[in-house]
Amino acid sequence: MGVLVDVFLILVYIIYTAKAGEAKDLKWEVEYKRWSPDGKESVVIAINGKFPGPTIRARAGDTINVELTNKLPTEGVVIHWHGITQKGTPWADGTASISQCPINPGESFVYTFKVDKAGTFFYHGHYGMQRSSGLYGMLIVDVAEEQTEKFTYNDEFHILLSDWWHKGAHEQEVDLSSKPMRWIGEPQSLLINGRGQFDCSLAATSSSESAVPCDDLEGGEQYAPHILHVVTGKTYRLRIASSTALASLNFSIGNHKLTVVEADGNYVEPFTVDNIDIYSGESYSVLFTADQDATQNYWISVSVRGREPKTPQGLTFLTYQPTSEKQLPPSAAPPVAPAWNDYVSSKAFSNKILAAADSPPPPTNSDRRIVLLNTQNTMDGFTKWAINGISLSLPTTPYLGAIKYKLMDAYDHTPPPDHYTPDDYDIMKPPPNPNTRSGNGIYELEFESTVDVILQNANTNSVEVSEIHPWHLHGHDFWVLGYGEGKFTDKDAAGFNLKNPPLRNTAVIFPYGWTALRFRADNPGVWAFHCHIEPHLHLGMGVVFAEGGDRLGNIPNEALTCGLTAKYLMNKETAT
Repeated sequence: MGVLVDVFLILVYIIYTAKAGEAKDLKWEVEYKRWSPDGKESVVIAINGKFPGPTIRARAGDTINVELTNKLPTEGVVIHWHGITQKGTPWADGTASISQCPINPGESFVYTFKVDKAGTFFYHGHYGMQRSSGLYGMLIVDVAEEQTEKFTYNDEFHILLSDWWHKGAHEQEVDLSSKPMRWIGEPQSLLINGRGQFDCSLAATSSSESAVPCDDLEGGEQYAPHILHVVTGKTYRLRIASSTALASLNFSIGNHKLTVVEADGNYVEPFTVDNIDIYSGESYSVLFTADQDATQNYWISVSVRGREPKTPQGLTFLTYQPTSEKQLPPSAAPPVAPAWNDYVSSKAFSNKILAAADSPPPPTNSDRRIVLLNTQNTMDGFTKWAINGISLSLPTTPYLGAIKYKLMDAYDHTPPPDHYTPDDYDIMKPPPNPNTRSGNGIYELEFESTVDVILQNANTNSVEVSEIHPWHLHGHDFWVLGYGEGKFTDKDAAGFNLKNPPLRNTAVIFPYGWTALRFRADNPGVWAFHCHIEPHLHLGMGVVFAEGGDRLGNIPNEALTCGLTAKYLMNKETAT
């Protein structure tokens, strides 16, 4: 009998540990390093001496432990795990002044969190404009050990897209905060897995008059193209994520169809296209089959969308084995993306993204609707972005600690408005009164309520200009219920897609349009919701949601050692 009991206990332990997942223990040092992302030496933020940072690979259910040591000499650092909901670990979300204090120079902090579902994710800095300095990397979560994927493939690649300036992030911050603002301009390069080519083109030939060929790539391992090697007849999964600071992108592989199967860590109804649009903060998995002439190589191209392109295409290529990777594709012209302002094409692609058949449906109704108007504004002569007339300015005390310990003086408790005023605001014209104010109030959401958010785009301060804004929600996925033209009205709600809306964590608002989102406020914590374009967030385009504050568990003291929380914890320790 005792042997049977022992066997039973062993089986229970095996089942439990299999479900619980494994622990992935990582030690990272974050530091500045000289690097040549596009052939021109710059300063990047490296992790363990590498740029981009190391790829994390885990299985759903695993726990990630990252002991991060800040070796930046004069500034703090945090890392956001983009797309990870942080259920039970809101302090590990990696948002300075929201979920934690910046990690000071010379100090260490341990991020501990569970990756609860499979998908393609990434991580990046979320303090100042450190993402613009290259603080990012891939985070890939495979299905749990006992599960299988919904689709089959032979092998896989991953691609992390980013944009690159030769002007450093600190100088960009100064320019954006100047009066008048000095715009940072378009990026010098588009990077594929941290590699690009500046002032030359892979597609140029010796006879080309318009571009200089890249002749010296063999000696430039930091910026030589990241080539994908394929075998005829095999099907590949390509995981793509965009950590760009500004650019919206279009991605394509010459002569190869792409079948989209995953978006932001959620399965979608598969559909096949020639190219995909990918906005900052988004991630996709696409399948493609190596079914072309194996004696040739094929361009992989990345092009700017939504802004007049002043940045050359980012390029690399597929190599069919055993064809030499030194053999460039026979066509000197890489695939041509849709015109940068062809929003009909962009909207058509977005509307094709629908949830897979067995995806959870959205709640039929919402408990609250928040309409957020994006406007470009001025404040005392400085250029700002604002939401419903308020430009977000984060406090010194993290909201999470302030709410946990009821520190009433840490931030403004006047809630921001649920709707913009006046109701007759003309989104098609520059604002008649462009002035705004800064604020750090937050939206308090009733726990487990269903919230609709309408993102409303408008004209900037310049006539006939409205920009693309990809918005990212921390701590949640949301259902994208629909897109629309012009100003949102109550009548538009009748057209919401409640049948098969995709679950995402990032969604785009198109110029002069609106995007409708729905989510459940079921994750105790304080969560950023913001435009993922780095300069726009820097200038105030974001809001903060808080929910379930009375349900917050233990928060590591190390996350709160700044502002009023530091004083609170010190007094508490003295009292005990």
